[in-house]
Amino acid sequence: MFRIGLVGAGRMGRTHLRALQENSTVRIVAVVEPVDSLRDEAESSFEVTGFATLEDMLSAGDIDGVLIVTPSDSHVEVIARVASAGLAILCEKPCGVTADDTRRAQALVREAGVALQIGYWRRFVPELQALREGIGNGDFGDVLSLSCLQWDGEPPSAAFRARSGGIFIDMGVHEFDQARWLTGGDFGTLSAYASPIIADDDCDDDPDSAQVLAATSSGTTVFVSLGRHYAGGDMASVELFGTKGHTASLFLNPDDGERSQLEALVRQAEAFAEFAGGGTCRGATVDDAIAALEAAGRCADQLAQKR
Repeated sequence: MFRIGLVGAGRMGRTHLRALQENSTVRIVAVVEPVDSLRDEAESSFEVTGFATLEDMLSAGDIDGVLIVTPSDSHVEVIARVASAGLAILCEKPCGVTADDTRRAQALVREAGVALQIGYWRRFVPELQALREGIGNGDFGDVLSLSCLQWDGEPPSAAFRARSGGIFIDMGVHEFDQARWLTGGDFGTLSAYASPIIADDDCDDDPDSAQVLAATSSGTTVFVSLGRHYAGGDMASVELFGTKGHTASLFLNPDDGERSQLEALVRQAEAFAEFAGGGTCRGATVDDAIAALEAAGRCADQLAQKR
C-alpha cells in the first residue's frame, strides 16, 4: 500500500478522497485541513487521520508521498516544505499561478532530490489516451484542427477566484496541457478573447467565459473554449479534424457525474506511486506545467492589455 498524505480537504481534495477510498494499492491515510469542520468530515467519512497543520502531519510520519490540493497561489510554499521532508509530491495543477512559480518549485525538488508530478488527470482518461495513440499512429492523417472545451456548471466562489489566477490559469491550463500532450506541438501565436460578463459582483477581472485560437509547432490549429455557466453541470470535450478522419468525445459528461474523473484520478495516483518508487513519470512533468502556465499567462496578459 502506497500511503498518501493529502494537504487540503476542500472541493477537489474531497474528490481525490472519493476516488481513492476503496483502492487497494494507493490510499489517502492522512489529511491536513485547518478548517475544523472539513477536517472532521474527512476523518469521519474516509477513515483518515486529520491534522490541523502540515507540520503535524509530517512529524507524525507514516506516509510515502504527499498530494497537494491547496489554493494555487500556495502550491510552491507547500512544495518547499514537503520537499525538505524528503517526500515525493503530486501537486494539483497548475503548480503555482505563473510559470516562474513552477520554475521555483522545479528548483526546490531538484535540490531535495524528490519526485514531483503535476495533477493533469486528463492524461489518464482512456478515451484521450486512445486518441493520442491514434494521432501518433497517423490514423487521422495530419491533424488540422483540435477543439478543447471546458464548461463548468457554475462559477466558483469569489474567495476561490481571488487565489486562482483567473480563468486561463484556473481552467485554461487543462486545455493547454491537453492540446500539447495530444498533438506533440508547442504553442506559437495565440489570440485570447473574453466575454465582458461576470456574474459575480465581487469579482471584476475574471470573466465567466473566454476563448483562445492558437497556432502550434505541429501545424494544428487549436481552439479552446472556457466557461462557467453550463446548465447540465461540469463538462469537457474534444473534437479533432484531420486529413484522414474526424472524432469527437464528451469525455467529462454531466450525465455520468464525475465517474470519468474519479477513475482517472485513481490511475494518476497509481502512476504517482510508481514514479515515487523510482519509475518513469507517466503523468505531467514540471516542464509540462511550465508550458501550460506560459500559454495561460500569455492569454491573461492579452486580456489585461485589452482592459
